[in-house]
Amino acid sequence: MIGTVMVKKVVRSAFISLNRGDIESFMKDWTEDAVFRYPTCVRVGGTIQGKPEIKRWFEGWVEQFPKREFVLNNLCVRDTFAFGGTNVIAAEWDVKLSNRDGRNFETSGVTVIEAINGKAVRVCDYIREPELFREAWGEK
Repeated sequence: MIGTVMVKKVVRSAFISLNRGDIESFMKDWTEDAVFRYPTCVRVGGTIQGKPEIKRWFEGWVEQFPKREFVLNNLCVRDTFAFGGTNVIAAEWDVKLSNRDGRNFETSGVTVIEAINGKAVRVCDYIREPELFREAWGEK
């Protein structure tokens, strides 16, 4: 149970860091060899490997979306008794974004995180309206 409370706290903190655009704080709980998957419906989508590349990707994301507000709706943890070791977390969220062109977007999604010893190893985003994200990235 304590492991679940700690994992949820780390994930909530990560989303708060994203809202602030604080990528340094956001990246502190990723492993050096982490993998991030973003929907391939946009040119920046695909698989990003390694903490430095993931950090650069999120810096570009913050630049594309200077205003952002994530709201976490649900956090689910697979192994509620795991204090360390491997665990899987699913974070369901809504987000309001303003891109650098000043256009506003709202959508929702789920981020699935595989963590080892409290650090993200694999992270995958699933977005409810991928076509909307193409527009938000300026591809339509």
